[in-house]
Amino acid sequence: MTATPVRFARFVALGDSQTEGVGDGDDTTGLRGWADRLAEHLARHEPGLHYANLAVRGRVARQVHAEQLAPALALRPDLATVVAGVNDLLRPRFDADEVAGHLEAMFEALTAGGARVATLTFPDVTRLMPLARPVRHRVTALNDRIRAAARRHDVIVVETGHHEVVTDPRLWSRDRLHASPIGHERIAAAVAHTLALPDSDDSWARPLPTPPGPGDVTGELRWAAEFLGPWLGRRLRGRSSGDDRTAKRPDLTPLRA
Repeated sequence: MTATPVRFARFVALGDSQTEGVGDGDDTTGLRGWADRLAEHLARHEPGLHYANLAVRGRVARQVHAEQLAPALALRPDLATVVAGVNDLLRPRFDADEVAGHLEAMFEALTAGGARVATLTFPDVTRLMPLARPVRHRVTALNDRIRAAARRHDVIVVETGHHEVVTDPRLWSRDRLHASPIGHERIAAAVAHTLALPDSDDSWARPLPTPPGPGDVTGELRWAAEFLGPWLGRRLRGRSSGDDRTAKRPDLTPLRA
Protein backbone atom coordinates (compact mmCIF):
# COMPACT_ATOMS: atom_id res chain seq x y z
CA MET A 1 0.00 0.00 0.00
CA THR A 2 1.35 3.43 -0.95
CA ALA A 3 1.53 5.87 1.96
CA THR A 4 -0.60 8.96 1.65
CA PRO A 5 1.75 11.95 1.27
CA VAL A 6 1.76 14.47 4.08
CA ARG A 7 0.01 17.69 3.07
CA PHE A 8 1.00 21.16 4.20
CA ALA A 9 -1.08 24.33 4.04
CA ARG A 10 0.95 26.84 6.12
CA PHE A 11 4.72 27.02 5.49
CA VAL A 12 6.98 29.38 7.44
CA ALA A 13 10.73 29.71 6.80
CA LEU A 14 13.13 31.02 9.48
CA GLY A 15 16.79 31.80 8.99
CA ASP A 16 19.44 34.09 7.55
CA SER A 17 20.57 35.15 4.07
CA GLN A 18 20.43 31.69 2.52
CA THR A 19 16.75 31.31 3.41
CA GLU A 20 16.08 34.94 2.45
CA GLY A 21 17.37 34.00 -1.00
CA VAL A 22 20.61 35.99 -1.36
CA GLY A 23 22.40 34.77 -4.49
CA ASP A 24 19.17 34.00 -6.35
CA GLY A 25 18.03 37.31 -7.80
CA ASP A 26 18.85 40.71 -6.34
CA ASP A 27 17.36 43.53 -4.31
CA THR A 28 16.12 45.27 -7.45
CA THR A 29 14.33 42.42 -9.19
CA GLY A 30 13.60 40.54 -5.96
CA LEU A 31 15.11 37.51 -4.25
CA ARG A 32 13.81 34.02 -4.85
CA GLY A 33 15.92 31.44 -3.00
CA TRP A 34 15.48 27.84 -1.96
CA ALA A 35 12.62 28.49 0.50
CA ASP A 36 10.60 30.29 -2.19
CA ARG A 37 11.36 27.47 -4.60
CA LEU A 38 10.26 24.90 -2.04
CA ALA A 39 7.04 26.86 -1.46
CA GLU A 40 6.44 26.86 -5.22
CA HIS A 41 6.91 23.08 -5.27
CA LEU A 42 4.38 22.74 -2.45
CA ALA A 43 1.92 25.07 -4.17
CA ARG A 44 1.84 22.86 -7.26
CA HIS A 45 0.17 20.22 -5.09
CA GLU A 46 -1.47 22.44 -2.47
CA PRO A 47 -3.46 25.16 -4.28
CA GLY A 48 -4.37 26.79 -0.96
CA LEU A 49 -0.80 27.01 0.35
CA HIS A 50 0.04 30.06 2.47
CA TYR A 51 3.72 30.97 2.83
CA ALA A 52 5.77 33.33 5.00
CA ASN A 53 9.54 33.92 4.94
CA LEU A 54 10.89 35.58 8.09
CA ALA A 55 14.59 35.21 7.24
CA VAL A 56 16.92 38.22 7.30
CA ARG A 57 20.50 38.24 6.06
CA GLY A 58 23.35 38.59 8.53
CA ARG A 59 21.44 37.09 11.45
CA VAL A 60 23.22 34.72 13.83
CA ALA A 61 21.31 31.87 15.48
CA ARG A 62 20.67 33.90 18.63
CA GLN A 63 19.01 36.65 16.58
CA VAL A 64 16.92 34.22 14.53
CA HIS A 65 15.69 32.73 17.80
CA ALA A 66 14.97 36.10 19.42
CA GLU A 67 13.43 37.84 16.41
CA GLN A 68 11.74 35.15 14.32
CA LEU A 69 10.47 32.37 16.60
CA ALA A 70 7.60 34.27 18.24
CA PRO A 71 6.24 35.63 14.91
CA ALA A 72 6.56 32.14 13.41
CA LEU A 73 4.59 30.55 16.25
CA ALA A 74 1.90 33.19 15.90
CA LEU A 75 1.43 32.10 12.27
CA ARG A 76 0.69 28.49 13.39
CA PRO A 77 2.61 26.73 10.59
CA ASP A 78 2.19 23.07 9.81
CA LEU A 79 5.59 23.13 8.08
CA ALA A 80 8.57 25.19 9.23
CA THR A 81 12.20 25.28 8.15
CA VAL A 82 14.93 26.49 10.50
CA VAL A 83 18.36 27.10 8.96
CA ALA A 84 20.90 29.22 10.83
CA GLY A 85 24.46 29.02 12.11
CA VAL A 86 26.70 29.89 9.16
CA ASN A 87 27.12 33.47 10.36
CA ASP A 88 28.09 32.10 13.77
CA LEU A 89 30.67 29.79 12.22
CA LEU A 90 32.48 32.76 10.69
CA ARG A 91 32.60 34.87 13.86
CA PRO A 92 35.89 35.02 15.82
CA ARG A 93 34.14 33.63 18.88
CA PHE A 94 32.12 30.51 18.18
CA ASP A 95 30.41 28.22 20.67
CA ALA A 96 28.82 25.21 18.98
CA ASP A 97 26.78 24.35 22.07
CA GLU A 98 25.35 27.86 22.30
CA VAL A 99 24.43 27.97 18.61
CA ALA A 100 22.87 24.51 18.72
CA GLY A 101 20.99 25.52 21.87
CA HIS A 102 19.24 28.32 20.01
CA LEU A 103 18.40 25.98 17.14
CA GLU A 104 17.07 23.33 19.50
CA ALA A 105 14.89 25.85 21.31
CA MET A 106 13.29 26.69 17.96
CA PHE A 107 12.92 23.01 17.06
CA GLU A 108 11.20 22.32 20.38
CA ALA A 109 8.81 25.26 20.25
CA LEU A 110 7.77 24.76 16.64
CA THR A 111 7.21 21.02 16.94
CA ALA A 112 5.27 21.57 20.18
CA GLY A 113 3.09 23.98 18.20
CA GLY A 114 2.22 21.23 15.74
CA ALA A 115 4.65 22.02 12.90
CA ARG A 116 6.69 19.52 10.94
CA VAL A 117 10.18 21.02 11.13
CA ALA A 118 13.08 20.58 8.72
CA THR A 119 16.66 21.82 8.92
CA LEU A 120 19.94 21.47 7.02
CA THR A 121 23.47 20.42 7.84
CA PHE A 122 26.27 22.46 6.32
CA PRO A 123 28.90 21.47 3.74
CA ASP A 124 32.65 21.78 4.23
CA VAL A 125 33.07 25.40 3.15
CA THR A 126 36.86 25.04 3.08
CA ARG A 127 36.54 23.19 -0.21
CA LEU A 128 35.17 26.42 -1.66
CA MET A 129 37.30 28.81 0.41
CA PRO A 130 40.73 27.33 1.22
CA LEU A 131 41.45 30.41 3.34
CA ALA A 132 38.64 29.30 5.66
CA ARG A 133 40.35 26.03 6.73
CA PRO A 134 40.42 27.07 10.42
CA VAL A 135 36.60 26.76 10.59
CA ARG A 136 36.42 23.18 9.26
CA HIS A 137 36.21 21.68 12.76
CA ARG A 138 33.47 24.16 13.61
CA VAL A 139 31.30 22.89 10.74
CA THR A 140 31.71 19.30 11.95
CA ALA A 141 30.93 20.23 15.55
CA LEU A 142 27.81 22.20 14.64
CA ASN A 143 26.49 19.53 12.27
CA ASP A 144 26.87 16.87 14.98
CA ARG A 145 24.88 19.00 17.43
CA ILE A 146 22.19 19.80 14.86
CA ARG A 147 21.67 16.09 14.23
CA ALA A 148 21.47 15.33 17.96
CA ALA A 149 18.98 18.14 18.62
CA ALA A 150 16.90 17.10 15.63
CA ARG A 151 16.67 13.52 16.89
CA ARG A 152 15.37 14.73 20.24
CA HIS A 153 12.51 16.64 18.62
CA ASP A 154 11.72 14.51 15.56
CA VAL A 155 13.03 17.19 13.20
CA ILE A 156 13.86 16.26 9.61
CA VAL A 157 17.55 16.77 8.74
CA VAL A 158 18.46 17.38 5.11
CA GLU A 159 22.02 16.08 4.78
CA THR A 160 23.29 18.21 1.93
CA GLY A 161 26.89 18.07 3.16
CA HIS A 162 27.30 14.36 2.37
CA HIS A 163 27.22 14.84 -1.40
CA GLU A 164 30.12 15.85 -3.63
CA VAL A 165 27.99 18.13 -5.79
CA VAL A 166 27.35 20.63 -2.99
CA THR A 167 30.92 21.91 -3.26
CA ASP A 168 30.78 22.36 -7.02
CA PRO A 169 31.57 26.09 -7.38
CA ARG A 170 28.74 26.50 -9.89
CA LEU A 171 26.25 25.91 -7.08
CA TRP A 172 27.66 28.96 -5.30
CA SER A 173 27.61 32.66 -6.04
CA ARG A 174 30.79 34.65 -6.58
CA ASP A 175 31.09 35.43 -2.86
CA ARG A 176 31.20 31.65 -2.08
CA LEU A 177 28.98 32.23 0.94
CA HIS A 178 25.59 32.11 -0.77
CA ALA A 179 24.14 29.61 -3.17
CA SER A 180 23.74 30.50 -6.83
CA PRO A 181 20.36 30.06 -8.54
CA ILE A 182 21.37 26.47 -9.39
CA GLY A 183 22.44 25.96 -5.78
CA HIS A 184 19.16 27.29 -4.39
CA GLU A 185 17.30 25.02 -6.81
CA ARG A 186 19.28 22.03 -5.55
CA ILE A 187 18.66 22.91 -1.88
CA ALA A 188 14.91 23.19 -2.49
CA ALA A 189 14.93 19.84 -4.29
CA ALA A 190 16.89 18.25 -1.43
CA VAL A 191 14.37 19.47 1.15
CA ALA A 192 11.45 18.36 -1.01
CA HIS A 193 12.98 14.89 -1.42
CA THR A 194 13.69 14.51 2.30
CA LEU A 195 10.11 15.57 3.07
CA ALA A 196 8.95 12.95 0.51
CA LEU A 197 6.92 15.52 -1.40
CA PRO A 198 5.24 14.46 -4.65
CA ASP A 199 7.39 14.87 -7.78
CA SER A 200 10.64 14.82 -5.78
CA ASP A 201 13.59 12.46 -6.09
CA ASP A 202 17.32 12.24 -5.42
CA SER A 203 18.41 13.83 -8.71
CA TRP A 204 19.44 16.95 -6.76
CA ALA A 205 22.48 15.01 -5.45
CA ARG A 206 23.80 14.09 -8.90
CA PRO A 207 26.84 15.91 -10.34
CA LEU A 208 26.34 18.56 -12.99
CA PRO A 209 26.78 17.22 -16.55
CA THR A 210 30.30 18.61 -16.98
CA PRO A 211 33.04 18.85 -14.34
CA PRO A 212 33.90 22.27 -12.90
CA GLY A 213 36.94 24.13 -14.18
CA PRO A 214 40.09 24.30 -12.04
CA GLY A 215 40.62 27.15 -9.59
CA ASP A 216 43.73 29.30 -9.48
CA VAL A 217 45.70 31.50 -7.10
CA THR A 218 44.61 34.65 -8.93
CA GLY A 219 40.99 33.75 -8.36
CA GLU A 220 41.63 33.28 -4.64
CA LEU A 221 43.29 36.68 -4.36
CA ARG A 222 40.49 38.35 -6.33
CA TRP A 223 37.87 36.73 -4.09
CA ALA A 224 39.72 37.85 -0.95
CA ALA A 225 39.89 41.44 -2.17
CA GLU A 226 36.31 41.62 -3.44
CA PHE A 227 34.46 39.75 -0.69
CA LEU A 228 36.63 38.72 2.26
CA GLY A 229 38.06 42.21 2.83
CA PRO A 230 34.69 44.00 2.93
CA TRP A 231 33.24 41.26 5.14
CA LEU A 232 36.08 41.65 7.64
CA GLY A 233 35.62 45.41 7.50
CA ARG A 234 31.96 45.10 8.53
CA ARG A 235 32.92 42.82 11.41
CA LEU A 236 35.51 45.32 12.68
CA ARG A 237 32.94 48.12 12.54
CA GLY A 238 30.29 46.00 14.26
CA ARG A 239 28.09 46.15 11.19
CA SER A 240 26.03 43.47 9.45
CA SER A 241 24.68 43.06 5.94
CA GLY A 242 21.25 42.79 7.53
CA ASP A 243 21.31 46.07 9.42
CA ASP A 244 18.02 47.95 8.96
CA ARG A 245 16.47 45.04 7.03
CA THR A 246 13.24 43.25 7.77
CA ALA A 247 11.68 40.02 6.52
CA LYS A 248 10.66 40.06 2.86
CA ARG A 249 7.45 38.06 3.45
CA PRO A 250 6.45 38.49 7.12
CA ASP A 251 2.85 37.36 6.77
CA LEU A 252 1.28 34.12 5.63
CA THR A 253 -0.11 34.91 2.20
CA PRO A 254 -1.37 32.66 -0.58
CA LEU A 255 1.19 31.34 -3.03
CA ARG A 256 0.03 30.16 -6.42
CA ALA A 257 2.09 27.74 -8.45
